[in-house]
Amino acid sequence: MSRPLQSVDHPQAEATACFAVHAAAEPGVMPRVLELFAKRGLVPTSWTSRVGGEHDLTIDIQMTGMDPLLADYLARSLRQVVGVQVVLMSEKSVSRGRPP
Repeated sequence: MSRPLQSVDHPQAEATACFAVHAAAEPGVMPRVLELFAKRGLVPTSWTSRVGGEHDLTIDIQMTGMDPLLADYLARSLRQVVGVQVVLMSEKSVSRGRPP
């Protein structure tokens, strides 16, 4: 039995939403950011945070398989979080399946 043409010639690409959050290094910022995902039943695929030399907090979040409209909405919501100064959002595609 042959495989569907799409899985052989065109591996599916799964979108990953990437959020870069720059905020004040305050104890309540990370839980407020994570709450936006948790209350929608989402667990970030990747979460990295670090405090810089000027006591600023950088959080990098990735969510694989997130709908682009939801990603845009979350980026706007993240910008409303107290202590958050800048939010950048981008999308990357990762090929799934076997290479052609």
